[in-house]
Amino acid sequence: QVRLVESGGGLVQAGGSLRLSCAASGSRFSFSAVGWYRQAPGKQRELVALKPSSGTTTYGDSAKGRFTISGDTTRGTVTLQMNSLKPEDTAVYYCYAVQSFRNYWGQGTQVTVSS
Repeated sequence: QVRLVESGGGLVQAGGSLRLSCAASGSRFSFSAVGWYRQAPGKQRELVALKPSSGTTTYGDSAKGRFTISGDTTRGTVTLQMNSLKPEDTAVYYCYAVQSFRNYWGQGTQVTVSS
């Protein structure tokens, strides 16, 4: 059973930075993609960044120019470097991975940006 475990969330002031990390366990195979989504209170879950095993990395509009994703789809690890954070970035951030057409989610980590 694949399990994704996130770390690195917390409270930061506007303009600050945070780094989120995620690692998969229980997998013997590579992933076709790893990435991050987020969900703010009262809003739908939205894409932050997605890194496929081949092809172009995709960023959500809110992340472009401020966030950087890195990862290893072979090992199932992914990191999100978030800079110039804004209060509207406050959300629960979820690690995401795809393997053999199955979607996997982490438990979520809270990111709170104070103004």
